[in-house]
Amino acid sequence: GGGGTGGGGGGYVPPPSPGASGAIAAAKSQLGVPYRFAAEEPNVAFDCSGLTKWAWGRAGVRMPHQSRAQFASFPQVAIAEAQPGDLLFFRSPISHVALYLGGGLLIHAVQPGTLVSIAAVRWGNVVGVVRPG
Repeated sequence: GGGGTGGGGGGYVPPPSPGASGAIAAAKSQLGVPYRFAAEEPNVAFDCSGLTKWAWGRAGVRMPHQSRAQFASFPQVAIAEAQPGDLLFFRSPISHVALYLGGGLLIHAVQPGTLVSIAAVRWGNVVGVVRPG
């Protein structure tokens, strides 16, 4: 609970997610795991939304396994307001999701033949950001 001060100006921005550090730690534990479409198997294989779903699940937040469905499930925040743990979405229509680590870095599972990896965010390609938690 808790109150806090009311904000003027812009829309409501959800506070940073309390589970973000847990989701990030879970995702980082899967670095080097291969990509496989529709997979969500720790230490075996993930696709992009399988990784974000599993990582946030470890932090106690449930979400669907599909990038567009994940985008529709949580409050949107401005791209400039992205915080560690937020989900970054790419392409139009949305077909890729990554977990933001902060400091301009993300972790994601990209495509067949690649491994779960950390990369620099290409902010110009981000089409939306949501905050689970």
